[in-house]
Parts: sequence; C-alpha cells; structure tokens
Amino acid sequence: MARTPATYTVHGPSLRKERMRQGLSVRQAAAAARISRSYLQRLETGTREHMGAPRYTRLRKALKSTDEQLLAPAEDPPETR
Repeated sequence: MARTPATYTVHGPSLRKERMRQGLSVRQAAAAARISRSYLQRLETGTREHMGAPRYTRLRKALKSTDEQLLAPAEDPPETR
C-alpha cells in the first residue's frame, strides 16, 4: 500500500492555471482550501514549493484537480557512468 508523502512539491504555474480554470480568485481558492491568501500566492509564484499533505489535499479538492495537474514533475535521477 502506498504511503502518503509528508510533503508535496507543487508546480506554481500549473496551480495558478487550475485556479483560473475554475474561475476562482486567489482569495476564493484560499478560503475554499482553508489556507491563507498569501500562502497560495507564494505557491503560485514559486516562492514556496512544498505543502504538507493535509493542506495539499484540501487545495486539490477545492480546485477539483488531480496530482498530475498540480504537482511538479518528478526529476529524473542523475545518470551514472
């Protein structure tokens, strides 16, 4: 069974795109996810990238989005020679 990560790395531009797709202002989306407006703005601009699991889950549900739409792409491990 997969474990829930302690933190999620969100992709700010994708987060903003999904919020706007829903027609929500920053204030409305933040209120729906029960996070502060400034916290959401920092996520969207990339000033902050990591979110704890409970906050991330609330935001994902508020935006009716999937992990694929909101999370930063996983980095490929460096190649070894």
